[in-house]
Amino acid sequence: MSVQVEKLEKGMAKLTIEVPVEELEKAIEKVYQQQKSKISIPGFRKGKVPRAMVEKMYGKGVFLEDAANQIIPDAYEKAYEECEEEITSTPKIEAVQLEAGKPFIFTAEVALKPEVTLGKYKGVKVDKIDTKVTDAEIDEAIEKERENNARSISVTDRPVQDKDDTVIDFDGYVDGVAFAGGKGENYPLTIGSGAFIPGFEEQLIGKNIGEECEVNVTFPEDYHAEDLAGKAAVFKCVVKEIKQKELPELDDEFASEVSEFETLKEYREDIKKNLTEKKEKNAKDAKEEAVVDAIIADAKMEIPDAMLETQQRQMIEEFAQSIQQQGLSFEQYLQFTGMSTDKFMDQVKPQAEKRIKSRLVLEAIVKAENIEVTDEDYDNEIKEMAEMYKMDAAKVKEMMGEEGKKQMKTDIAVKKAAKLTVDSAVEK
Repeated sequence: MSVQVEKLEKGMAKLTIEVPVEELEKAIEKVYQQQKSKISIPGFRKGKVPRAMVEKMYGKGVFLEDAANQIIPDAYEKAYEECEEEITSTPKIEAVQLEAGKPFIFTAEVALKPEVTLGKYKGVKVDKIDTKVTDAEIDEAIEKERENNARSISVTDRPVQDKDDTVIDFDGYVDGVAFAGGKGENYPLTIGSGAFIPGFEEQLIGKNIGEECEVNVTFPEDYHAEDLAGKAAVFKCVVKEIKQKELPELDDEFASEVSEFETLKEYREDIKKNLTEKKEKNAKDAKEEAVVDAIIADAKMEIPDAMLETQQRQMIEEFAQSIQQQGLSFEQYLQFTGMSTDKFMDQVKPQAEKRIKSRLVLEAIVKAENIEVTDEDYDNEIKEMAEMYKMDAAKVKEMMGEEGKKQMKTDIAVKKAAKLTVDSAVEK
């Protein structure tokens, strides 16, 4: 296999990958063996049709496309490893030559890691953040704890109010026709949570248990399901349950039940201590963010579109995995929020760009300062990770492997660069 790299404009490159004809032939034979049991030609038993006969009947290229699809992942991975440039995006693949009896040639268009020209990164001026905890903040924290310890009481003598927890059945129609995903039974809905399409929850206020009602809404213009976008819909709803929260009294008994303290005064002092620690940590994180933002503003770099898009998609995947742990699929999230994938991509774009630039400037500082990571640094990181996941450090190290070790050392170096810039920053 051979690889040629051609640099393009705007930080892009084209890898031309040539796979020997022998490898293409092996892939074709493999595809034939996988598919022959499904091939039926008069005069032959199913699964017994010779490859030559299939190619005669359907053309020499009958297995080529599937063979190419089998070759591309491994061939691209090898090309990625051989390429001396640092690739930062998923490849855009295009077949150039795909013919029986000839080498398979395809191209992979990718983004390369952009060059960074650093400006000032030491002694950056940032605003000092106040970490003082106010009485109002303590009261708010206690009120949240009261909410968490509230009793849920079933209500039967009044209609739905804002903030109530309800259970509903609903059946949605557009132009009098039921649509996919528009029906739900025994669905828990907190009024005012914003979980449903705008305008839906408010129309349930004032409805009694067992009362059938119609909720009229309009799907957003950018709704992910194109057949529903911008259309008016009617939901036939029935409220089946209403529950309200009853908050506990704010006294010493409450403090002793929700904490290790016997009095409300002690409980308040502990909350103040915890809030102060949290504020100090947040201030530290905010300071680092402000410092890195200032460094980015004074640096020069050009982010390839493909690199940015790859980061956006990665962030969406991370979000999808996060909500899946809560029992909600990404598709359901889009449906409930009226969001489209394209709109979600646009929404995460600024954050994706910032994430890329932050990493790039810190890696550039690592290079500029000749920051090194020792095996002791690596072992300490492994130890922390082992403690976090309650695993044996040797087992964690084994799981990391050489590639994982390399990535972790890079991450440690970036952390060191961030600390260097924060420690040298000037608060004003």
